[in-house]
Amino acid sequence: MFSLHAVTKCFKTGAVALDGMDLKIRSGERVAFIGPSGAGKTTLFRILNCTLKPTSGECEIDGKNVAELRGRILRETRQKIGTVYQYHNLVGRLRVVHNVLAGRLGNLGLLSAIRSLVYPTDLKTAVEAQARVGIPEKLFSRTDELSGGERQRVAIARVLVQDPMAILADEPISSVDPSLAEGIVKLLIRLSKEGKKTLVMSLHDVELALANFPRVIGIRSGKILFDKERGNVSSNDLKRLYPPKIEEARSDFESLATQ
Repeated sequence: MFSLHAVTKCFKTGAVALDGMDLKIRSGERVAFIGPSGAGKTTLFRILNCTLKPTSGECEIDGKNVAELRGRILRETRQKIGTVYQYHNLVGRLRVVHNVLAGRLGNLGLLSAIRSLVYPTDLKTAVEAQARVGIPEKLFSRTDELSGGERQRVAIARVLVQDPMAILADEPISSVDPSLAEGIVKLLIRLSKEGKKTLVMSLHDVELALANFPRVIGIRSGKILFDKERGNVSSNDLKRLYPPKIEEARSDFESLATQ
């Protein structure tokens, strides 16, 4: 599904977000990325969903070199990638139904897209998506009246309406109550299994990553420090990944890694 070869991303400030990264993710895989803040996870996801171009190196999606894509082919490739963002990226003043059906906008012409923001079409699809994320009764609520967990479910429903081949979830639980975090992670895993979709998620919560993902990749300073099956992630791997202060705050790392 995704293939990166020697991908580097440098910004105008001189900051190097990704540093010669090589990565392959197969179709249908479930992969968690972990690492400290500023490690490059969000930049990596923006390259994977074609909203950011590498400074150097090659990125392939579904066998196509993204740098060579233009026009309709590029738009179609972007439609294959659904992204769940840290802060939802929803329009609060709109009804939930409009935000959910925004997942279809990439398949509509300009006039149809504008019209759909006033008069929602394909309500059946929106109802089904809302039911799958567990809040069908909120379809006509104002989005800014929902809780953080409910808004994240709306964002997931929007991706379901898009029906992509792969779902990227960039810190999808950081803005929800900790008591809801595991439910959001398990919901995304269940939906990816049902739809046979690739799921790539970045998480600060190491415990959730090790408990729920077969493959765990540790990133620090724009480099991959380890790429392992979860049962092979060791306490030494985690010590290398996190600075001492963070390591002390996560006193259960060693026990998790050896379970």
